[in-house]
Amino acid sequence: MPDASNQDIVTARTFPLPREAVYSAFADPVTLARWWGPHGSMNTFETFELRAGGAWRFTMRAADGAEYHMVNEFVEVDAPRRIVVRHHQADHGFTLAMTYEAADAQLTRVEWRMRFDTAEEAARVRAFVVEANEQNLDRLEAVLGLSPSQRVPASGPDV
Repeated sequence: MPDASNQDIVTARTFPLPREAVYSAFADPVTLARWWGPHGSMNTFETFELRAGGAWRFTMRAADGAEYHMVNEFVEVDAPRRIVVRHHQADHGFTLAMTYEAADAQLTRVEWRMRFDTAEEAARVRAFVVEANEQNLDRLEAVLGLSPSQRVPASGPDV
């Protein structure tokens, strides 16, 4: 049996906000379109059906003008705790599990676990994806009205 850890890329961050506030930034497509993707990217959502079996289709425009057409399916939605999305793209399939853990009433740990279909694909994109995910969470912080100085240190609940 293959070692799943070689297929996984995990990104986590703790936000000084209640879980519902952080979850809502994903659950609302207007807000989500403002922060989803790495720095400089913009999104146009065609379909956003936040329910198990629902579709999420959009076009992401990178800072360099390149366009990426995304086709996703919501596999699991357990508001405000967990969302699982299946990304369908030839030679780049993965499942993204996003968990929103309430550390307390005013602290939420978000974890993104991307499981790629193969360890080779995870290795091929790891350097780019790790940085892009951090940029994504930076943009989420900004949309939530947080500054980098409000970031919960990694030695806190993320460890």
